[in-house]
Amino acid sequence: MNSFEIDLRRAVFSGRFLIGLVIQIAILYISGFKSDLYYISVPVLCTFPYSTAWLQDYQSGYIKPYLQRSGTASYIMGKILACGISGGLLETAGCFIFYLIKSEEALKNGWLLIFMSGMLWAVFSATLAAISESRYIAFGGSFVVYYILVMLHERYFKKLYCIYPYEWLSPEHTWVFGIQGVVILTMAITIILIFIYYEVLRRCIRNV
Repeated sequence: MNSFEIDLRRAVFSGRFLIGLVIQIAILYISGFKSDLYYISVPVLCTFPYSTAWLQDYQSGYIKPYLQRSGTASYIMGKILACGISGGLLETAGCFIFYLIKSEEALKNGWLLIFMSGMLWAVFSATLAAISESRYIAFGGSFVVYYILVMLHERYFKKLYCIYPYEWLSPEHTWVFGIQGVVILTMAITIILIFIYYEVLRRCIRNV
C-alpha cells in the first residue's frame, strides 16, 4: 500500500471524519442546505479529518520513519491529497445523507460543487498548518478567510460574486461555462494551494 492510500484510509476511517460528518448532517437537518449556518460550517468541518496530519507527524517525530519508507514527494502529496479528498467527501457524504432524508431539490445537481468546495477549504487549512505550524491557525484560519470573503462581497463588492464562497456551493448567478466555471475556479485555487503546500513542506522536511 502506497503513502497516499495509507493517508486516505487514516483520513476517512477516523473519529474526526465521523464527528465532522455527524455534525454536518445535524446542521443540515436543523437549518437546511440554503442556510447561513450550513454555509459557514463548511470551512470548519471539512478541516476535521486530516488538515493537521503533517503537523501531528512532525511534532510527534513519526515523520522520520515515514519519510524513509515513502520518500519526500510521495509523503507530501499523500498528505495533501488525502486531506483534500477527505474534506470533500465529508461535505458530500453529509449532504447526500441529508438528501436521502429530506430529498432537498437544491442538492440534485450540486454534488461536484460541494465536493470541490470542501476540498478547497480542507487544502487551504492544511496549507495554513504547514506555514504556521499551528493547529489553531489551521482550524480557525480557513473560517476567518471564508468569513472575510463573505463580508467583502455582501458589504462592498456585491457585483463580484466570483469571490463569494456561498456562490461556490450553490450558484445564484450566471457563470461563464455555467457550473463548470465554478469548478474551474475552485480547482485552480486548490491546485495553487497544493503547490504552496508542497514547497513549504519540502523546505521544512530538509531540517528533519
